[in-house]
Amino acid sequence: MSVFGFRRKPLIDQINFKMHSMVAVVAVALAAVAVSRVTAVTCYKSLDQGLGYNDKGNCTEINGTCFSMTEFVPYPSVGEPYTRKERGCFSEAEMMYNFFHCRDGPSHMKMECCDKDYCNGDQPPLPPTTPSDDAKKPVSTQIKILVGVPVTVAVLAVTIALLAIWAVKRKTRLKSSQDNTYSSNAGSIPNVEDGLDSNRDYEDGWSSGSGAGQPLLVPRSIARQITLLEVIGKGRYGEVYRGKWRGGEDVAVKKFSSRDERSWKREAQIYETKMLRHDNILGYVAADNRDGGTWTELWLVSQYHENGSLFDYLGRRLVDEAAMFRMMISVVCGLEHLHMEILGTQGKPPIAHRDLKSKNILVKRNGECAIADLGLAVRLEAGSDTIDMPSNDKAGTVRYMAPEVLDETINVRHFDSFKRADIYSLGLVFWEIARRSTVGGQSLSYELPYFDLVPNDPSIDEMKDVVCTKKLRPSITPLWRSHDCLRGLHKIMQECWYENGNARLTALRIKKDLKSLKDDEGVKIV
Repeated sequence: MSVFGFRRKPLIDQINFKMHSMVAVVAVALAAVAVSRVTAVTCYKSLDQGLGYNDKGNCTEINGTCFSMTEFVPYPSVGEPYTRKERGCFSEAEMMYNFFHCRDGPSHMKMECCDKDYCNGDQPPLPPTTPSDDAKKPVSTQIKILVGVPVTVAVLAVTIALLAIWAVKRKTRLKSSQDNTYSSNAGSIPNVEDGLDSNRDYEDGWSSGSGAGQPLLVPRSIARQITLLEVIGKGRYGEVYRGKWRGGEDVAVKKFSSRDERSWKREAQIYETKMLRHDNILGYVAADNRDGGTWTELWLVSQYHENGSLFDYLGRRLVDEAAMFRMMISVVCGLEHLHMEILGTQGKPPIAHRDLKSKNILVKRNGECAIADLGLAVRLEAGSDTIDMPSNDKAGTVRYMAPEVLDETINVRHFDSFKRADIYSLGLVFWEIARRSTVGGQSLSYELPYFDLVPNDPSIDEMKDVVCTKKLRPSITPLWRSHDCLRGLHKIMQECWYENGNARLTALRIKKDLKSLKDDEGVKIV
Protein backbone atom coordinates (compact mmCIF):
# COMPACT_ATOMS: atom_id res chain seq x y z
CA MET A 1 0.00 0.00 0.00
CA SER A 2 1.15 3.51 -0.77
CA VAL A 3 1.07 6.37 1.73
CA PHE A 4 -2.06 7.72 0.01
CA GLY A 5 -3.90 4.49 0.43
CA PHE A 6 -3.69 3.44 -3.24
CA ARG A 7 -2.28 0.06 -4.30
CA ARG A 8 0.92 0.24 -6.27
CA LYS A 9 1.03 -1.44 -9.66
CA PRO A 10 3.03 -4.61 -9.61
CA LEU A 11 6.59 -4.24 -10.89
CA ILE A 12 5.97 -6.48 -13.87
CA ASP A 13 3.07 -4.30 -14.99
CA GLN A 14 5.29 -1.22 -14.85
CA ILE A 15 7.92 -2.91 -16.99
CA ASN A 16 5.33 -4.06 -19.55
CA PHE A 17 3.92 -0.53 -19.75
CA LYS A 18 7.36 0.94 -20.40
CA MET A 19 8.13 -1.67 -23.04
CA HIS A 20 4.85 -1.01 -24.83
CA SER A 21 5.61 2.70 -24.77
CA MET A 22 9.05 2.16 -26.27
CA VAL A 23 7.65 -0.08 -29.00
CA ALA A 24 5.11 2.60 -29.84
CA VAL A 25 7.81 5.29 -30.07
CA VAL A 26 9.97 3.09 -32.30
CA ALA A 27 7.00 2.30 -34.54
CA VAL A 28 6.23 6.02 -34.92
CA ALA A 29 9.89 6.71 -35.74
CA LEU A 30 9.99 3.95 -38.33
CA ALA A 31 6.81 5.22 -39.87
CA ALA A 32 8.29 8.68 -40.07
CA VAL A 33 11.40 7.31 -41.73
CA ALA A 34 9.32 5.28 -44.14
CA VAL A 35 7.38 8.41 -45.09
CA SER A 36 10.53 10.46 -45.43
CA ARG A 37 12.19 7.90 -47.68
CA VAL A 38 9.77 8.62 -50.46
CA THR A 39 10.40 12.39 -50.47
CA ALA A 40 11.99 13.56 -53.72
CA VAL A 41 13.88 16.84 -54.10
CA THR A 42 14.39 18.57 -57.45
CA CYS A 43 17.28 21.01 -57.79
CA TYR A 44 18.81 23.34 -60.35
CA LYS A 45 21.86 21.90 -62.08
CA SER A 46 24.43 24.07 -63.88
CA LEU A 47 28.14 24.73 -64.22
CA ASP A 48 29.96 27.98 -64.96
CA GLN A 49 33.76 27.92 -65.26
CA GLY A 50 34.20 31.58 -66.10
CA LEU A 51 32.69 31.37 -69.58
CA GLY A 52 29.00 31.54 -68.69
CA TYR A 53 26.57 28.84 -67.61
CA ASN A 54 26.45 25.60 -69.54
CA ASP A 55 25.05 22.14 -68.95
CA LYS A 56 21.87 23.70 -67.55
CA GLY A 57 19.06 21.55 -66.30
CA ASN A 58 17.86 19.97 -63.11
CA CYS A 59 18.34 16.82 -61.08
CA THR A 60 16.10 14.87 -58.73
CA GLU A 61 17.18 12.71 -55.82
CA ILE A 62 15.14 10.72 -53.28
CA ASN A 63 15.83 12.28 -49.87
CA GLY A 64 18.46 14.35 -51.65
CA THR A 65 20.01 17.75 -50.91
CA CYS A 66 20.38 20.76 -53.23
CA PHE A 67 23.64 22.68 -53.24
CA SER A 68 25.15 25.78 -54.80
CA MET A 69 28.85 26.57 -54.72
CA THR A 70 31.03 29.52 -55.62
CA GLU A 71 34.80 29.02 -55.80
CA PHE A 72 37.61 31.27 -56.87
CA VAL A 73 40.38 29.37 -58.77
CA PRO A 74 43.56 31.47 -58.48
CA TYR A 75 45.98 29.06 -60.16
CA PRO A 76 44.34 27.18 -63.00
CA SER A 77 46.43 24.73 -65.00
CA VAL A 78 45.60 26.68 -68.17
CA GLY A 79 44.59 30.31 -68.60
CA GLU A 80 43.83 33.12 -66.16
CA PRO A 81 42.25 32.89 -62.66
CA TYR A 82 38.47 32.58 -62.73
CA THR A 83 35.41 32.09 -60.54
CA ARG A 84 33.74 28.68 -60.75
CA LYS A 85 30.00 28.40 -60.05
CA GLU A 86 28.15 25.13 -59.75
CA ARG A 87 24.65 23.99 -58.75
CA GLY A 88 23.34 20.48 -58.37
CA CYS A 89 22.14 17.82 -55.94
CA PHE A 90 23.64 15.28 -53.59
CA SER A 91 22.09 11.85 -53.12
CA GLU A 92 21.19 10.53 -49.69
CA ALA A 93 24.13 8.13 -49.85
CA GLU A 94 26.60 10.92 -50.68
CA MET A 95 25.42 12.94 -47.72
CA MET A 96 25.48 9.92 -45.44
CA TYR A 97 29.07 8.92 -46.19
CA ASN A 98 30.56 12.39 -46.53
CA PHE A 99 28.92 15.02 -44.36
CA PHE A 100 31.64 17.54 -45.31
CA HIS A 101 29.84 18.19 -48.62
CA CYS A 102 27.84 21.07 -47.17
CA ARG A 103 30.64 22.74 -45.26
CA ASP A 104 32.69 25.66 -46.52
CA GLY A 105 36.16 24.77 -47.71
CA PRO A 106 39.06 27.20 -47.98
CA SER A 107 38.55 30.96 -47.75
CA HIS A 108 38.08 31.22 -51.51
CA MET A 109 35.12 28.80 -51.62
CA LYS A 110 31.53 29.10 -50.38
CA MET A 111 29.04 26.20 -50.24
CA GLU A 112 25.32 26.31 -49.33
CA CYS A 113 22.88 23.38 -49.08
CA CYS A 114 19.09 23.13 -48.75
CA ASP A 115 16.40 20.45 -48.99
CA LYS A 116 13.49 22.19 -50.80
CA ASP A 117 12.61 21.99 -54.46
CA TYR A 118 14.62 24.51 -56.55
CA CYS A 119 16.04 26.13 -53.41
CA ASN A 120 19.52 26.51 -54.90
CA GLY A 121 18.69 29.23 -57.40
CA ASP A 122 21.07 31.85 -55.99
CA GLN A 123 24.84 31.51 -55.96
CA PRO A 124 26.41 32.26 -52.55
CA PRO A 125 28.75 35.27 -52.54
CA LEU A 126 32.40 34.70 -51.77
CA PRO A 127 33.54 35.80 -48.30
CA PRO A 128 35.29 39.19 -48.08
CA THR A 129 38.63 37.53 -47.42
CA THR A 130 39.24 36.67 -51.06
CA PRO A 131 42.77 36.16 -52.26
CA SER A 132 44.78 39.32 -52.81
CA ASP A 133 45.35 40.81 -56.22
CA ASP A 134 48.91 39.54 -56.19
CA ALA A 135 47.68 36.03 -55.61
CA LYS A 136 45.33 36.35 -58.59
CA LYS A 137 48.18 37.17 -60.92
CA PRO A 138 49.55 34.12 -62.68
CA VAL A 139 53.20 33.32 -62.13
CA SER A 140 55.24 34.50 -65.08
CA THR A 141 56.89 32.02 -67.42
CA GLN A 142 60.34 33.36 -66.59
CA ILE A 143 59.86 32.73 -62.87
CA LYS A 144 58.63 29.20 -63.61
CA ILE A 145 61.73 28.53 -65.71
CA LEU A 146 64.12 30.05 -63.16
CA VAL A 147 62.67 27.92 -60.38
CA GLY A 148 61.69 24.75 -62.25
CA VAL A 149 64.88 24.07 -64.23
CA PRO A 150 67.28 24.03 -61.24
CA VAL A 151 64.90 21.90 -59.19
CA THR A 152 64.53 19.40 -62.03
CA VAL A 153 68.28 19.20 -62.58
CA ALA A 154 68.88 18.72 -58.85
CA VAL A 155 66.34 15.90 -58.65
CA LEU A 156 67.86 14.16 -61.67
CA ALA A 157 71.37 14.51 -60.24
CA VAL A 158 70.33 13.02 -56.90
CA THR A 159 68.51 10.15 -58.66
CA ILE A 160 71.53 9.35 -60.85
CA ALA A 161 73.84 9.47 -57.82
CA LEU A 162 71.63 7.07 -55.85
CA LEU A 163 71.44 4.67 -58.79
CA ALA A 164 75.21 4.76 -59.19
CA ILE A 165 75.76 4.04 -55.49
CA TRP A 166 73.27 1.17 -55.64
CA ALA A 167 74.95 -0.30 -58.73
CA VAL A 168 78.42 -0.13 -57.14
CA LYS A 169 77.20 -1.75 -53.92
CA ARG A 170 75.37 -4.47 -55.82
CA LYS A 171 78.44 -5.20 -57.96
CA THR A 172 80.62 -5.37 -54.85
CA ARG A 173 78.15 -7.64 -53.08
CA LEU A 174 77.91 -10.02 -56.05
CA LYS A 175 81.68 -10.08 -56.47
CA SER A 176 82.08 -10.85 -52.78
CA SER A 177 79.54 -13.65 -53.08
CA GLN A 178 81.37 -15.06 -56.08
CA ASP A 179 84.68 -14.88 -54.23
CA ASN A 180 83.16 -16.85 -51.36
CA THR A 181 81.52 -19.32 -53.72
CA TYR A 182 83.96 -19.87 -56.54
CA SER A 183 87.70 -20.38 -56.59
CA SER A 184 89.96 -17.45 -57.40
CA ASN A 185 91.29 -18.81 -60.68
CA ALA A 186 88.61 -19.52 -63.26
CA GLY A 187 85.75 -19.70 -60.82
CA SER A 188 84.35 -22.89 -59.35
CA ILE A 189 81.01 -24.39 -58.54
CA PRO A 190 80.71 -25.01 -54.79
CA ASN A 191 81.57 -28.52 -53.67
CA VAL A 192 79.02 -30.11 -51.38
CA GLU A 193 81.80 -32.32 -50.07
CA ASP A 194 83.04 -29.33 -48.07
CA GLY A 195 80.11 -29.70 -45.67
CA LEU A 196 77.04 -27.77 -44.61
CA ASP A 197 78.90 -24.53 -43.93
CA SER A 198 80.02 -24.23 -47.51
CA ASN A 199 76.48 -24.92 -48.59
CA ARG A 200 75.28 -21.97 -46.55
CA ASP A 201 77.89 -19.75 -48.22
CA TYR A 202 76.76 -21.12 -51.54
CA GLU A 203 73.14 -20.33 -50.75
CA ASP A 204 73.95 -16.84 -49.52
CA GLY A 205 75.91 -16.24 -52.74
CA TRP A 206 74.18 -17.18 -55.95
CA SER A 207 71.41 -19.02 -54.08
CA SER A 208 70.97 -22.13 -56.15
CA GLY A 209 72.13 -25.65 -55.62
CA SER A 210 69.81 -28.52 -55.08
CA GLY A 211 66.83 -26.73 -53.75
CA ALA A 212 66.93 -23.72 -51.46
CA GLY A 213 66.43 -21.15 -54.15
CA GLN A 214 66.45 -20.82 -57.91
CA PRO A 215 69.19 -22.24 -60.18
CA LEU A 216 72.77 -21.21 -59.49
CA LEU A 217 73.30 -19.35 -62.74
CA VAL A 218 70.96 -17.58 -65.12
CA PRO A 219 69.25 -20.55 -66.82
CA ARG A 220 69.52 -19.07 -70.29
CA SER A 221 73.26 -18.40 -70.11
CA ILE A 222 75.04 -21.33 -68.52
CA ALA A 223 75.00 -23.56 -71.64
CA ARG A 224 77.13 -20.98 -73.48
CA GLN A 225 79.72 -21.13 -70.68
CA ILE A 226 80.18 -24.92 -70.68
CA THR A 227 82.40 -26.97 -72.98
CA LEU A 228 81.45 -30.64 -73.21
CA LEU A 229 84.42 -33.01 -73.00
CA GLU A 230 83.38 -36.66 -72.82
CA VAL A 231 80.45 -39.00 -72.26
CA ILE A 232 80.50 -40.42 -68.75
CA GLY A 233 77.23 -42.31 -68.77
CA LYS A 234 73.87 -42.96 -70.35
CA GLY A 235 70.56 -42.49 -68.62
CA ARG A 236 66.92 -43.18 -69.32
CA TYR A 237 66.52 -40.05 -71.42
CA GLY A 238 69.96 -39.49 -72.93
CA GLU A 239 73.68 -39.19 -72.31
CA VAL A 240 75.57 -37.63 -69.41
CA TYR A 241 78.69 -35.57 -70.19
CA ARG A 242 81.58 -34.18 -68.24
CA GLY A 243 82.02 -30.53 -69.09
CA LYS A 244 84.16 -27.55 -68.18
CA TRP A 245 82.46 -24.43 -66.89
CA ARG A 246 84.36 -21.31 -68.01
CA GLY A 247 87.31 -23.55 -68.77
CA GLY A 248 87.91 -24.34 -65.11
CA GLU A 249 85.45 -26.29 -62.99
CA ASP A 250 84.11 -29.70 -63.93
CA VAL A 251 80.34 -30.10 -64.18
CA ALA A 252 78.05 -32.95 -65.19
CA VAL A 253 75.60 -32.25 -68.03
CA LYS A 254 72.62 -34.50 -68.52
CA LYS A 255 71.21 -34.02 -72.02
CA PHE A 256 67.57 -34.66 -72.84
CA SER A 257 66.07 -34.83 -76.30
CA SER A 258 63.31 -32.38 -77.18
CA ARG A 259 60.71 -35.17 -77.10
CA ASP A 260 61.52 -35.65 -73.39
CA GLU A 261 60.97 -32.00 -72.51
CA ARG A 262 58.38 -32.86 -69.87
CA SER A 263 60.84 -35.14 -68.08
CA TRP A 264 63.53 -32.42 -68.24
CA LYS A 265 61.18 -29.83 -66.77
CA ARG A 266 59.99 -32.27 -64.12
CA GLU A 267 63.46 -33.13 -62.86
CA ALA A 268 64.50 -29.47 -62.78
CA GLN A 269 61.30 -28.64 -60.89
CA ILE A 270 62.05 -31.26 -58.22
CA TYR A 271 65.67 -30.13 -57.85
CA GLU A 272 64.50 -26.55 -57.35
CA THR A 273 62.31 -27.52 -54.38
CA LYS A 274 62.89 -25.20 -51.46
CA MET A 275 65.19 -26.53 -48.73
CA LEU A 276 66.18 -29.60 -50.75
CA ARG A 277 69.90 -28.87 -50.49
CA HIS A 278 71.78 -31.57 -48.61
CA ASP A 279 75.28 -33.07 -48.59
CA ASN A 280 73.92 -36.42 -49.70
CA ILE A 281 71.72 -35.19 -52.55
CA LEU A 282 73.34 -34.31 -55.86
CA GLY A 283 74.10 -30.59 -56.10
CA TYR A 284 71.93 -29.04 -58.81
CA VAL A 285 73.36 -26.12 -60.79
CA ALA A 286 70.87 -25.07 -63.47
CA ALA A 287 68.62 -26.12 -66.35
CA ASP A 288 69.18 -24.68 -69.82
CA ASN A 289 68.50 -25.35 -73.48
CA ARG A 290 70.85 -25.05 -76.42
CA ASP A 291 70.27 -24.91 -80.12
CA GLY A 292 71.93 -27.92 -81.71
CA GLY A 293 71.29 -26.74 -85.25
CA THR A 294 68.67 -29.26 -86.33
CA TRP A 295 67.26 -29.88 -82.86
CA THR A 296 67.10 -28.31 -79.42
CA GLU A 297 69.21 -29.81 -76.64
CA LEU A 298 67.82 -29.69 -73.12
CA TRP A 299 70.51 -29.56 -70.44
CA LEU A 300 70.39 -30.36 -66.74
CA VAL A 301 73.65 -29.22 -65.14
CA SER A 302 74.82 -30.60 -61.80
CA GLN A 303 77.99 -31.05 -59.81
CA TYR A 304 80.49 -33.56 -61.15
CA HIS A 305 81.77 -36.49 -59.06
CA GLU A 306 84.76 -38.19 -60.61
CA ASN A 307 84.14 -41.53 -58.86
CA GLY A 308 80.96 -42.00 -60.85
CA SER A 309 77.96 -44.01 -59.73
CA LEU A 310 77.90 -46.45 -56.84
CA PHE A 311 77.28 -49.20 -59.40
CA ASP A 312 80.54 -48.36 -61.23
CA TYR A 313 82.48 -47.77 -58.01
CA LEU A 314 81.58 -51.13 -56.46
CA GLY A 315 82.30 -52.85 -59.75
CA ARG A 316 85.89 -51.57 -59.66
CA ARG A 317 86.90 -52.01 -56.01
CA LEU A 318 86.25 -53.50 -52.62
CA VAL A 319 85.46 -51.34 -49.58
CA ASP A 320 86.57 -51.77 -46.00
CA GLU A 321 84.27 -51.69 -42.99
CA ALA A 322 84.58 -47.94 -42.39
CA ALA A 323 83.95 -47.14 -46.07
CA MET A 324 80.95 -49.47 -46.06
CA PHE A 325 79.32 -47.70 -43.10
CA ARG A 326 80.19 -44.28 -44.56
CA MET A 327 78.39 -45.17 -47.80
CA MET A 328 75.34 -46.72 -46.14
CA ILE A 329 74.85 -43.93 -43.60
CA SER A 330 75.28 -41.19 -46.22
CA VAL A 331 72.73 -42.80 -48.55
CA VAL A 332 70.12 -43.17 -45.82
CA CYS A 333 70.78 -39.59 -44.66
CA GLY A 334 70.04 -38.33 -48.16
CA LEU A 335 66.89 -40.45 -48.37
CA GLU A 336 65.78 -39.30 -44.92
CA HIS A 337 66.09 -35.68 -46.04
CA LEU A 338 64.07 -36.41 -49.17
CA HIS A 339 61.31 -38.09 -47.17
CA MET A 340 61.26 -35.45 -44.44
CA GLU A 341 58.76 -32.59 -44.39
CA ILE A 342 60.14 -29.25 -43.18
CA LEU A 343 57.42 -26.92 -41.92
CA GLY A 344 57.52 -23.12 -42.16
CA THR A 345 57.26 -20.33 -44.71
CA GLN A 346 60.41 -21.68 -46.39
CA GLY A 347 59.52 -25.31 -45.72
CA LYS A 348 60.11 -28.42 -47.82
CA PRO A 349 57.46 -30.93 -48.87
CA PRO A 350 58.20 -34.63 -48.41
CA ILE A 351 59.59 -36.28 -51.57
CA ALA A 352 59.76 -39.94 -52.55
CA HIS A 353 62.43 -40.96 -55.08
CA ARG A 354 60.69 -43.93 -56.78
CA ASP A 355 63.83 -45.08 -58.64
CA LEU A 356 66.47 -45.60 -55.96
CA LYS A 357 69.28 -47.89 -57.16
CA SER A 358 73.07 -48.02 -57.25
CA LYS A 359 73.20 -46.41 -60.70
CA ASN A 360 71.31 -43.37 -59.38
CA ILE A 361 73.69 -42.86 -56.44
CA LEU A 362 77.02 -41.07 -56.94
CA VAL A 363 80.20 -41.56 -54.90
CA LYS A 364 81.88 -38.35 -53.77
CA ARG A 365 85.57 -37.78 -53.32
CA ASN A 366 85.35 -38.22 -49.53
CA GLY A 367 83.68 -41.63 -49.89
CA GLU A 368 80.17 -40.46 -49.06
CA CYS A 369 77.27 -40.88 -51.48
CA ALA A 370 74.81 -38.47 -53.06
CA ILE A 371 71.38 -39.45 -54.36
CA ALA A 372 70.72 -38.31 -57.94
CA ASP A 373 68.19 -38.67 -60.77
CA LEU A 374 64.97 -37.24 -59.30
CA GLY A 375 63.02 -37.36 -62.56
CA LEU A 376 60.46 -39.88 -61.26
CA ALA A 377 60.14 -38.38 -57.78
CA VAL A 378 56.76 -37.46 -56.30
CA ARG A 379 55.97 -34.68 -53.82
CA LEU A 380 53.21 -34.20 -51.29
CA GLU A 381 51.80 -30.72 -51.85
CA ALA A 382 51.79 -28.74 -48.61
CA GLY A 383 48.34 -27.94 -47.24
CA SER A 384 46.36 -29.72 -49.96
CA ASP A 385 47.34 -33.33 -49.11
CA THR A 386 47.57 -34.07 -52.84
CA ILE A 387 50.43 -35.95 -54.49
CA ASP A 388 52.33 -34.18 -57.25
CA MET A 389 52.95 -36.99 -59.73
CA PRO A 390 55.13 -36.79 -62.86
CA SER A 391 53.26 -36.71 -66.15
CA ASN A 392 55.10 -39.69 -67.64
CA ASP A 393 54.14 -43.30 -66.95
CA LYS A 394 57.61 -44.58 -66.00
CA ALA A 395 57.57 -46.36 -62.63
CA GLY A 396 61.25 -47.05 -61.90
CA THR A 397 63.66 -49.94 -62.47
CA VAL A 398 62.01 -53.39 -62.43
CA ARG A 399 64.80 -55.11 -60.45
CA TYR A 400 64.44 -52.63 -57.57
CA MET A 401 60.62 -52.46 -57.47
CA ALA A 402 58.90 -53.25 -54.18
CA PRO A 403 56.38 -56.14 -54.07
CA GLU A 404 53.39 -53.78 -53.93
CA VAL A 405 54.65 -51.97 -57.03
CA LEU A 406 55.18 -55.21 -58.94
CA ASP A 407 51.71 -56.58 -58.19
CA GLU A 408 50.11 -53.12 -58.49
CA THR A 409 48.61 -53.16 -55.01
CA ILE A 410 50.35 -49.96 -53.91
CA ASN A 411 47.99 -47.27 -52.64
CA VAL A 412 48.91 -44.37 -54.91
CA ARG A 413 46.61 -42.04 -52.96
CA HIS A 414 48.67 -42.45 -49.81
CA PHE A 415 52.05 -40.71 -49.97
CA ASP A 416 53.71 -42.94 -47.35
CA SER A 417 53.26 -45.88 -49.74
CA PHE A 418 55.90 -44.35 -52.03
CA LYS A 419 58.31 -43.79 -49.13
CA ARG A 420 57.96 -47.43 -48.07
CA ALA A 421 58.74 -48.55 -51.63
CA ASP A 422 61.94 -46.45 -51.43
CA ILE A 423 62.91 -48.28 -48.24
CA TYR A 424 62.65 -51.64 -50.03
CA SER A 425 65.00 -50.35 -52.76
CA LEU A 426 67.36 -48.98 -50.10
CA GLY A 427 67.71 -52.48 -48.62
CA LEU A 428 68.81 -53.79 -52.02
CA VAL A 429 71.45 -51.03 -52.30
CA PHE A 430 72.74 -51.97 -48.83
CA TRP A 431 73.03 -55.58 -50.01
CA GLU A 432 75.18 -54.45 -52.97
CA ILE A 433 77.50 -52.44 -50.69
CA ALA A 434 77.81 -55.14 -48.03
CA ARG A 435 78.60 -57.79 -50.63
CA ARG A 436 81.65 -55.79 -51.80
CA SER A 437 82.95 -55.11 -48.30
CA THR A 438 85.98 -56.86 -46.84
CA VAL A 439 84.23 -57.38 -43.50
CA GLY A 440 85.06 -60.83 -42.10
CA GLY A 441 87.67 -61.32 -44.81
CA GLN A 442 85.10 -61.84 -47.57
CA SER A 443 85.91 -60.88 -51.16
CA LEU A 444 82.82 -61.38 -53.28
CA SER A 445 82.38 -60.25 -56.86
CA TYR A 446 79.99 -57.42 -57.56
CA GLU A 447 76.51 -58.54 -58.54
CA LEU A 448 73.10 -56.93 -58.88
CA PRO A 449 70.29 -57.97 -56.52
CA TYR A 450 68.59 -61.25 -57.55
CA PHE A 451 71.45 -61.93 -60.02
CA ASP A 452 71.02 -65.67 -59.45
CA LEU A 453 67.22 -65.66 -59.77
CA VAL A 454 66.40 -63.50 -62.80
CA PRO A 455 68.14 -62.62 -66.11
CA ASN A 456 70.14 -59.45 -66.69
CA ASP A 457 67.12 -57.51 -67.92
CA PRO A 458 64.15 -59.05 -66.11
CA SER A 459 60.55 -58.35 -67.02
CA ILE A 460 57.92 -57.32 -64.50
CA ASP A 461 56.38 -60.79 -64.62
CA GLU A 462 59.74 -62.44 -63.90
CA MET A 463 60.42 -60.17 -60.93
CA LYS A 464 56.84 -60.55 -59.72
CA ASP A 465 57.18 -64.32 -59.74
CA VAL A 466 60.37 -64.21 -57.66
CA VAL A 467 59.47 -61.41 -55.21
CA CYS A 468 55.69 -61.72 -54.84
CA THR A 469 54.82 -65.33 -55.65
CA LYS A 470 57.91 -67.19 -54.34
CA LYS A 471 58.63 -64.41 -51.79
CA LEU A 472 62.39 -64.70 -52.29
CA ARG A 473 64.95 -62.08 -51.34
CA PRO A 474 68.64 -61.58 -52.32
CA SER A 475 70.84 -64.50 -51.26
CA ILE A 476 73.57 -64.28 -48.60
CA THR A 477 76.65 -66.35 -47.79
CA PRO A 478 77.07 -68.38 -44.57
CA LEU A 479 79.53 -65.73 -43.33
CA TRP A 480 76.67 -63.24 -43.07
CA ARG A 481 75.01 -65.46 -40.47
CA SER A 482 78.12 -65.93 -38.34
CA HIS A 483 79.81 -62.52 -38.41
CA ASP A 484 78.27 -60.02 -35.95
CA CYS A 485 78.53 -56.97 -38.23
CA LEU A 486 77.21 -58.70 -41.36
CA ARG A 487 74.48 -60.39 -39.35
CA GLY A 488 73.38 -57.00 -37.97
CA LEU A 489 73.38 -55.49 -41.45
CA HIS A 490 71.37 -58.41 -42.84
CA LYS A 491 68.78 -57.91 -40.09
CA ILE A 492 68.38 -54.25 -41.14
CA MET A 493 68.03 -55.33 -44.79
CA GLN A 494 65.36 -57.88 -43.91
CA GLU A 495 63.38 -55.18 -42.10
CA CYS A 496 63.54 -53.15 -45.34
CA TRP A 497 62.31 -56.10 -47.43
CA TYR A 498 59.10 -56.95 -45.61
CA GLU A 499 56.29 -57.81 -47.98
CA ASN A 500 53.96 -55.59 -46.00
CA GLY A 501 55.17 -52.04 -46.55
CA ASN A 502 53.70 -50.86 -43.24
CA ALA A 503 56.15 -53.13 -41.39
CA ARG A 504 59.27 -51.65 -42.99
CA LEU A 505 61.57 -49.32 -41.10
CA THR A 506 61.65 -45.59 -41.73
CA ALA A 507 64.79 -43.90 -43.04
CA LEU A 508 65.33 -42.24 -39.66
CA ARG A 509 65.12 -45.58 -37.84
CA ILE A 510 67.55 -47.18 -40.29
CA LYS A 511 70.03 -44.35 -39.80
CA LYS A 512 69.94 -44.76 -36.03
CA ASP A 513 70.32 -48.55 -36.27
CA LEU A 514 73.31 -48.21 -38.61
CA LYS A 515 75.06 -45.72 -36.33
CA SER A 516 74.39 -47.95 -33.34
CA LEU A 517 75.82 -50.97 -35.16
CA LYS A 518 78.85 -48.94 -36.25
CA ASP A 519 79.51 -47.89 -32.67
CA ASP A 520 79.11 -51.46 -31.43
CA GLU A 521 81.72 -52.58 -33.97
CA GLY A 522 84.06 -49.79 -32.85
CA VAL A 523 84.26 -48.38 -36.36
CA LYS A 524 85.42 -44.79 -36.61
CA ILE A 525 84.59 -42.82 -39.76
CA VAL A 526 87.10 -40.04 -40.36
